[in-house]
Amino acid sequence: MRFGLRLAVPFLALFSAPLSAFAETVRWDDKVSTFNLDNGMEVVVIEDHRAPVVVHMMWYRAGSADEKPGVSGVAHFLEHLLFKATDTMEAGEFSRTVAANGGSDNAFTSHDYTAYFQRVASDRLELMMKMEADRMVNLRLTEADILTEREVIIEERNQRTENDPGALFGEQANAALYMNHRYGVPIIGWRHEMETLELEDTLEYYEQFYAPNNTILIVAGDVTPEEVKELSERHYGPLAANPDLEPRARPQEPLHNAERRILLEDPRVAQPYVRRSYIAPERDSEDQKTAAALMLGADLLGDGQTSFMSRKLQFEEKIAVFASAFYRATSLDDASFTTVVVPVEGVSLKNAEAAMDRVIAEFMEAPIDLDHLNRIKRAMRASEIYAKDNVQGLANRFGRALTSGLKVKDILAWPDVVEGITEDDIKTAMRDVLNKKSSVTGWLTSGAEAAQ
Repeated sequence: MRFGLRLAVPFLALFSAPLSAFAETVRWDDKVSTFNLDNGMEVVVIEDHRAPVVVHMMWYRAGSADEKPGVSGVAHFLEHLLFKATDTMEAGEFSRTVAANGGSDNAFTSHDYTAYFQRVASDRLELMMKMEADRMVNLRLTEADILTEREVIIEERNQRTENDPGALFGEQANAALYMNHRYGVPIIGWRHEMETLELEDTLEYYEQFYAPNNTILIVAGDVTPEEVKELSERHYGPLAANPDLEPRARPQEPLHNAERRILLEDPRVAQPYVRRSYIAPERDSEDQKTAAALMLGADLLGDGQTSFMSRKLQFEEKIAVFASAFYRATSLDDASFTTVVVPVEGVSLKNAEAAMDRVIAEFMEAPIDLDHLNRIKRAMRASEIYAKDNVQGLANRFGRALTSGLKVKDILAWPDVVEGITEDDIKTAMRDVLNKKSSVTGWLTSGAEAAQ
């Protein structure tokens, strides 16, 4: 069975299209350049000529949150299936070819994107583009592929979720936090829906989202924009855009008027803990200030042993073995802000939650330690500098941001936005978010703690 063949133009058109038909390259700084192909593909080039290595990443603006109801897990399922046969390659040949050329490859799926990447010698870039362009439009699947790979993803869920009480707990907490948005559905899918995924479900998702006008190509390493433009025009330029691709519009969250609570009891739990998550604004293009303030606030409140929660609960009061706060900033739609307290033996989850509430209230009332804030900013600035030594990390960073609605200028401006955040910015942002009406509080227990 052959599916998904979409020929864009006659073969000769590849050679007859004038280069002037493609948008001009925009250079953002001494490393980052961008341009678009006529079929809608966005291309980002990050130059680093210190080693003859290149990372080639294809990012699709489609993840699990773009799935239709009833087929949860199909985005991740398709990620697996893209390593099957195409019109020109046998199943598994893609990865074997990468390995035979001294490289490595993999893929991953999130709520907002699916990405495929290869790390190879820079003189193998054209081969990667040729193969990636092929599987974007020429995937060939059989019913046998569906049956065997469906068992693989179900076993993956068994290992990563069903066998881990913490993962089950997080899954239930997210489902309670997002009452209407698809972020409440696990990326890997609900098991009962995964078990019924069919060939038709997979092909529908593939035909809708796997098209050049729904992609961002990121090439990082020992390349020039001119090289990448020539190669991408040759291999991706002829692919047809999907004219029926619609803007990304997911069901959004309603106003949350009541706090929610969950209790998960599992005898396998060795260490009970309490967790609370709040709906929080995401990082938006040209409006990153609130996200930066929440990120710094999370770090001050609960990142590491010098944070406010850790200092109070672990070292001063000695009622917790771990206390943390974290904020997931980069997402297309509403993000989340989470706090966690793991009590010492003998302290109930009820008392741990009360202590968490008390310490958060103290943090909001007390002046921010400006020395601590400046240390965090310096550490973030240093991490930005060190990140430039890792081309794969840079490609990941740009891909996650761009598929979440940000622009290159937002990514480059982020360090300065963070640097400009004040104490008032942090407190204002956190007051807006730390509202129990938009929260889910959960207890993970072995069973005995529930009665305390």
